[in-house]
Amino acid sequence: MAGQLKEVRNRIKSVQSSQQITKAMKMVSAAKLRRAQDAILQMRPYAKKLQEVLSNIVSNAEGGSGTSLAVVRPVEKVLMIVITSDRGLCGAYNSNIIKLAKATIQEKYASQAAKGQVYIWSIGKKGYEHFAKNGYKVSETYKDIFLSLSFENVQACAQAAVQAFSNKEFDAVELVFSEFKNAATMKFVTEPFLPIPRVAGKDGATRSDFIFEPQREQLIAELMPKILNTQLFKAVLDANASEHGARMTAMDKASENANEILRSLRISYNRARQAAITTELTEIVGGAAALQG
Repeated sequence: MAGQLKEVRNRIKSVQSSQQITKAMKMVSAAKLRRAQDAILQMRPYAKKLQEVLSNIVSNAEGGSGTSLAVVRPVEKVLMIVITSDRGLCGAYNSNIIKLAKATIQEKYASQAAKGQVYIWSIGKKGYEHFAKNGYKVSETYKDIFLSLSFENVQACAQAAVQAFSNKEFDAVELVFSEFKNAATMKFVTEPFLPIPRVAGKDGATRSDFIFEPQREQLIAELMPKILNTQLFKAVLDANASEHGARMTAMDKASENANEILRSLRISYNRARQAAITTELTEIVGGAAALQG
């Protein structure tokens, strides 16, 4: 009985230690989430408006060197830029992104995948480790971006994708990431990166047009790469905020589960202690009765 009590006490101490770790990780994630949330909420309206402007310009452009990034070609080689996290302990965050990437490949690019023409650039170590382990053509060039998250590092990835598309190394580029809503909610999405999607007029309505100064071609050639850099940076900021939100939520649930386990263990400990006391009292009374007899 004493051994059973000691075992329960050790389990209680172990759960309490784990609970202290989960509470500390929740606080750290909450602090990081606040900064990441501020960054994406400030960035999103700007990036969204730039994307709308770019799509409108491309839709109204007729020829010109700048519109080469909007040319739709027969899709033979596909690049998927998958944005995951570097660390775990964030619930199903990474697995959901990986599942979405695989589902997109099977639904949209099954024939290209069968020919081995689907390539993956992973931003984040978790995605790279999974795809490399499972035999996908994955590049490790940009997997460490989250170690030093900055616009310059993300810009290098965007420029490399643009250059590869221009050189016809890939015929389509898609982003797979999580769109941040709030600390407990995120949306896992795929978003076309290249070719730049055009805006289709509805019911004969004309698309928005702009007055250009200087020439249209010059502005398009200058703006396109910058807007694409911003688009990818927005996706990375979305993923960064989603990761911290998912980790904070997961650690909060882990702390709650630890409380439930502690409550159950304390009940078991008290029952075992009471049983031990009852047994000892019974032995004492029995011994006294035997001596009197």
